[in-house]
Amino acid sequence: MADLALDPRAELNPTLIQGDASYGSVTDNISIITESKPPRQWYYAMAVAIPLAGLLFFCLGYLVMNGIGVWGNNSPVGWGWDITNFVWWIGIGHAGTLISAILFLFRQKWRTSINRAAEAMTLFAVACAGIYPLFHTGRPWRAAYWLFPMPNELLTMWQNFRSPLMWDVFAVSTYATVSALFWYVGLVPDLATLRDRAKGLRQQIFGILSMGWRGSARQWKHYELAYLILAGLSTPLVLSVHSIVSFDFATSVIPGWHTTIFPPYFVAGAIFSGFAMVITLMVLARWVYNLQHLITIKHLENMCKVILATGMIVGFAYGTEFFIAWYSANQYEKFAFLNRAFGPYAWAYWSMITCNVISPQFFWFKKVRTSIPAMFILAIFINIGMWFERFVIIATSLHRDFLPSSWGYFQPTWVDIGTFVGTMGLFLTLFLLFLRFLPAIAISEVKGVLHNQFVSQKGGH
Repeated sequence: MADLALDPRAELNPTLIQGDASYGSVTDNISIITESKPPRQWYYAMAVAIPLAGLLFFCLGYLVMNGIGVWGNNSPVGWGWDITNFVWWIGIGHAGTLISAILFLFRQKWRTSINRAAEAMTLFAVACAGIYPLFHTGRPWRAAYWLFPMPNELLTMWQNFRSPLMWDVFAVSTYATVSALFWYVGLVPDLATLRDRAKGLRQQIFGILSMGWRGSARQWKHYELAYLILAGLSTPLVLSVHSIVSFDFATSVIPGWHTTIFPPYFVAGAIFSGFAMVITLMVLARWVYNLQHLITIKHLENMCKVILATGMIVGFAYGTEFFIAWYSANQYEKFAFLNRAFGPYAWAYWSMITCNVISPQFFWFKKVRTSIPAMFILAIFINIGMWFERFVIIATSLHRDFLPSSWGYFQPTWVDIGTFVGTMGLFLTLFLLFLRFLPAIAISEVKGVLHNQFVSQKGGH
């Protein structure tokens, strides 16, 4: 390590795994998390997460019994916290597939210590997101039938495939399916490792899940090909899913919504918020399980750089929206954006600007990018700001209708708040269970990075 510190190539090949790591120590350090009793912090977090998840199911049951009128949606704000939270959760799920697929295709080795947890986060976020449009239909026990591409014999009607709401069903379900396959395929070698270390029922369970993996050259060849194909399939999904979600707004005729900048703007915002959530979770996991040597400052700093880049894109999109509203010479469009900044929801708009445009600028400074407390706080601010962005887009564009007589103001009810807080509890519960029973870091991929790092330190010999 002393020789590496004097080597000018060290800056070009940063140490991604610190300490005197070996193949055996990597396996032990990651596997022991699932094999030993969780730390007290895990139980404290579960004590908070499980009651919140219970609150979600209570609110959903109350909604089914009484109808969606228990939400704060009104006329003209027909979409409220339900669609706001749907778009927010879908955005959070973007970082996992981006880290796994796109960075894998670009051979970015720093992804290996964080990709497994980010992929799991994707699945859990999509699960939370799917709750909202399903219950927004008002009759979830019949909505699934109406949304499938088959004729409705009871009403002699077909689904409207020209509606972007239908596109959502296909996009999100495809995204969830491919992400789950990508996550599971990457897990197979590590599940086999846990199988070989386990005994009894635990060994049998991991034996079934690992699907007979023995680590032969033939199996590795097929594994790498399957992983590459799934990465190739996932990459366009990262760009398409949130683009289609943005079409829910962009294909309408509502001032403030129908704009062509929405697809790239939404994709950048999704990556922006997704990476912020990954930092939030990985900083905590890193601290609780003492994984500082595997999840290093370099991993976190690189994520901060991605947040800075996507944050600049989001800030540019905010300015572009105002420019286009002015350039269009459309009085309704201009009013929509002036109303955002100076109307009844000005507090939400300027909260969004503060969190999404101003706070990421601190990542220009290396001291901030390498400070755990600073990046953790800024990541939380970014996630708050991205929620405000979705709320501002929906509420401010709807609460001032074309007719002043129909103007209104959206206020969430306790069911809105309880459902949103409950989805956070569900997300945290699933993530904690994942940390407890499955390897949170890709053992096989980290070993590959460790080998390359060793070769680099030895000068390629």
